[in-house]
Parts: sequence; C-alpha cells; structure tokens
Amino acid sequence: MHSSSRLIGLLERGIPLFLAVAFLILATPKSVFAAGVTLDLGNSTSQQLSTSLQLLMTLTVLSVAPAILLLMTSFTRIVIVLSFVRNALGTQQLPPNQVLVGLALFLSFFVMAPTWNQINTNAIQPYMKNQITQTEALTKAEEPLRDFMFKQTREKDLELFVGLAKMERPKTYRDIPTYVLIPAFVISELKTAFQMGFAIFIPFMVIDMIVSSTLMSIGMMMLPPMMISLPFKILLFVLVDGWHLVVQSLVTSFK
Repeated sequence: MHSSSRLIGLLERGIPLFLAVAFLILATPKSVFAAGVTLDLGNSTSQQLSTSLQLLMTLTVLSVAPAILLLMTSFTRIVIVLSFVRNALGTQQLPPNQVLVGLALFLSFFVMAPTWNQINTNAIQPYMKNQITQTEALTKAEEPLRDFMFKQTREKDLELFVGLAKMERPKTYRDIPTYVLIPAFVISELKTAFQMGFAIFIPFMVIDMIVSSTLMSIGMMMLPPMMISLPFKILLFVLVDGWHLVVQSLVTSFK
C-alpha cells in the first residue's frame, strides 16, 4: 500500500510538470532554440546564462523521466492489462505492485527496443561525436518516437485533439504537433488496454457465475462464491499458460 501511494504521488507530481514543460518546448518555434539566449550583457554573461538554462532543462527532463516513460511508450497499455489480469483472477495483491510494475517496465523496454535503437543511431551517437547540434539531435530523436505513437493512435482520437486545439486540418501526419499527438496516443492506449481487459475478464466471470449458480442450487448461499471460484480460476489460468498468452498478446498488439 505504501509503495502504491508513493507511485500515485509521483505520478500526480510528475505528469502535470512534464506536460507543462513539454508543451512549452514543443509550442516554441524552432528558431527560438536555434537562436539561443541573446541578452546584451556581454559574451561571457550570455554564455553562462545559456548554459544555466540548458542545465535547468536537463534536470527538469530527468526529474520527469517516469512521466515520459508512462505517457510516450508502451508502458501504459501493458501495466493496465496486467492489472486487469490480477483483478480478474481476484488474487487481491498477488502478484504485488512491484512485480507488475517491474514486468511492465521490462516488457516496455522490449517493445520499445527498435525505437530506442533508432534514437541512439540517428540522434544520440551523432550528437556525442559532435556531428550534429543539440537542436538537430532533439529533432532526430523525436521522429522515431512520433512514428511509434502514430502507429498506435486512432484517427478519431487525433481528430479530437486537433479540433480541441482549434488548428487547421493537417494534410500529413508531420503537420500534427507533438503536444497534440501525445494525449491522442494516451487515450488510444487506454481504450486498447480496456478492450483487452474486457476479453480477459470474460472466462473468469463465467467461472464465477457457474460457481454462484452451483452454490445456490445446493443451498449454500452463505458461502462466499469468491472463496470457491478462486482456486478454479487459478487452475484455469495455469492450465492454459495464462502469463504466456497475456504477454504474447500484449507484445503482438503493438504495430
């Protein structure tokens, strides 16, 4: 319970801060970043101020890295589906939150590996070798992540946030700003996760109904049906190799 409270507190503090910083970064024209800070205080003072701002932005991004992981990767869908599995089984706190979050993290790393490799090849390595500027590195790093999110996002959700942003209808996907893409991607992931959760609940709900009907027919109405159905649900889950099926379905659900 304490770890769950800390996780919820981290999300409540991190996500709004990340969204605000990301909105300011993405909404600012590229020319502003390219121009840098040009205060008439002398070259030395201007350079120190620019370095300080870069350091501040770096620390801010590092502090909201968990929120970035949650909102812009496969983590959201995976952790919700795993939570649905636990709730459908009715095992209360088993597997514990730490195990579910840890499994969701490693599955997210696995799913996102091709995207991370593209970012490393096209952005990080050239920047480390001083072949491209920081602005170019950020642009190149953003492209693979945008491609991943576009593949998972429904057009209906994109149209929703394009309309809410009161912007002209984009002609291509490249015309859609990242601050519009991210919330569309998140609600698409939520819908997909809930659809998968519904499919997971069905067989376990059938077991609950059969057990409840059986107990009523033999007059054992005072006996909690959950107490009797839980072993059968666990047995079914083990016999069909449930974790294998769930993980396989999750990984293959990403385009």
